[in-house]
Amino acid sequence: MVKAHVFAHELVAGRYRLLEVFSRETNRLWWYAEDVAAEQPRLVAQTALPEPVDQDTARRVTARVVRTSETMRLLRPGQVAAVVDAVVEAGALWTVTEWVDGTPLGELLAREGSFHPVRAARLGLELLDVLQAAHDEGVTHGELSPGQVFVRDDGPVVVTGFGLAGATLVPRLTAPSYASPEQARDERIGPAADLWALGALLYTMVEGRPPFRDRGRLDATLKAVDRLPLRTPLRAGPLTQAVQGLLRKNARERLTRPVVREALTRALREDTDAERPPAPEPRLRGAYRAVRHAGPPRGRRALAAGTALAVVTVAAAVLAASGALSSGTDSAGAPPRATPSSPAARQPGGGATPASTPTSAPSSKPVPALPAGYRRYTAPEGFSVALPGGWKRLTTSRVSDLAYRVTFGRGGDSPTLAVTYSERVGPDPVAVWRDDVEPGLRELPGYARVGAVRATTYQGRRAADLEWLAGSGDARAHTFGRGFLLGGTRGFSLRFTTPAAAWDDAANRLALKTFLGTFRTPEE
Repeated sequence: MVKAHVFAHELVAGRYRLLEVFSRETNRLWWYAEDVAAEQPRLVAQTALPEPVDQDTARRVTARVVRTSETMRLLRPGQVAAVVDAVVEAGALWTVTEWVDGTPLGELLAREGSFHPVRAARLGLELLDVLQAAHDEGVTHGELSPGQVFVRDDGPVVVTGFGLAGATLVPRLTAPSYASPEQARDERIGPAADLWALGALLYTMVEGRPPFRDRGRLDATLKAVDRLPLRTPLRAGPLTQAVQGLLRKNARERLTRPVVREALTRALREDTDAERPPAPEPRLRGAYRAVRHAGPPRGRRALAAGTALAVVTVAAAVLAASGALSSGTDSAGAPPRATPSSPAARQPGGGATPASTPTSAPSSKPVPALPAGYRRYTAPEGFSVALPGGWKRLTTSRVSDLAYRVTFGRGGDSPTLAVTYSERVGPDPVAVWRDDVEPGLRELPGYARVGAVRATTYQGRRAADLEWLAGSGDARAHTFGRGFLLGGTRGFSLRFTTPAAAWDDAANRLALKTFLGTFRTPEE
């Protein structure tokens, strides 16, 4: 997966200031950015390269991206974003795109969960127009996914990412859930792969999840795409046959563009009154305006909270983040994507209390005295907690205004504390851990629950604890989590992870006790 070796407000190629991650795929981050030379907002895609490339290869890759994008922009003006620059730097291909006045499809789905089939059909037709223009010109996109589609209020969708397929020299590393079976088998691809991706996007729009979920490991996800049967769509309505026809494993059996166009056009006539309101204003406008008035950056440490190493497309991924639990760091892979109304998106997070760990006093009591070397940290989000000396804010993951996760630690393999907030929490913390979170954790290598999921009370609130082990050898990790409710559908979780061999160290036991005893919500 993409490992962010850069921070918000750092410059790429000496002129593109990174502001905020707004979309994440398996091997790609999308950043809101600013061209400081032209004083213009930009979108920057950071695609990790699997191996170092020489200057000739870098020139060839970047020239291909710019050339293919320009060809498509001329063929479909207003529907293909212009690539203004492409560079290879710091082990990544950086593709700089003009600002698109729209909302990323992944972000839109995270907010709304799913679309009515009529709305999905309209967006599908707009995507089909772009794909037909590309295929008629002999161009295969090969990377179509929610991260490459922007939905606008006052115009058709805008597609990015042309020319990126194969640029990393390893097939389909960016969004494997939308890869075609032939891509999963590392075969030569053509227009049929794009039609599969269109079917996968339609499926995701109506179902609120991709047809084949991201399993956290590229090979596992691609194997599922190639071998597992398609889960029958339940909400596709008039799009059902079109979606199933596009998602046929055999490329020669997939629906052709004319048949797809007819099916989507027919669906548009079904019930136009059922469409939802247009997409909200994209966050780029606010992010760009804030930076333009903020003055020069204040340094790496002060701005590290803006790195957003693990921005994801749905609240479930932020809250479960099961791929990170084996190592104690944030990750965007693992549990299935979910709609805000589905069980996986309602998780408060949390974990099982060790028998020796006391529950902290109700929040109305004064904050206990801090152990030597600890200091109280108050986050911009409003919560506060006492941290040991040398601990700092490492990563931030955010899903619009619905959820966020902040991870603290010293870095490397040292212990970490992850604080997660969600506005989509279910009413029973025990059931959330047992039924929604743990199924994803079981996919981690070496996963083993420690004890039972236990109901408890934390600061006078309903809570539940889960404790587990994951990984093997020196990488085996021990995690304790506590999820608790604030009221309504809001909740927090605290997850403390250490190397398994060091779980019972006095310093770690003191840290866990202090975290539980000093954590305060924004309301306190």
